[in-house]
Amino acid sequence: MAKIQFSRGIDEEAVPEVRLTRSKSGDQGTATFVFENPKSLSSTSNQDITGMYMIDEEGELLTREVKAKFINGQPAGLEALYIMKSAAEWERFMRFMERYSEVKGLGLSKA
Repeated sequence: MAKIQFSRGIDEEAVPEVRLTRSKSGDQGTATFVFENPKSLSSTSNQDITGMYMIDEEGELLTREVKAKFINGQPAGLEALYIMKSAAEWERFMRFMERYSEVKGLGLSKA
């Protein structure tokens, strides 16, 4: 089962908007995740955000590039950037996203 966590052991329930970019050569790419009102920033959460962990049966993908968004002093969202530096990392990420999209009922639309 594919899932995303910001703090170890706490699954994030908010479904993100995900934007992908890839170099022309296909060697590198980025994935930007935008979470609106994530559980990880709720007033009941007292866990530190140590990164974004993408976990599935193959293992774990990790990024520490996570920024919180605040509106009028209140937590409103999280943005995470995952950087892929090889075609193999891109393929691994895409396998995770296929599993995650099945779990969350997401679809792909090309810009």
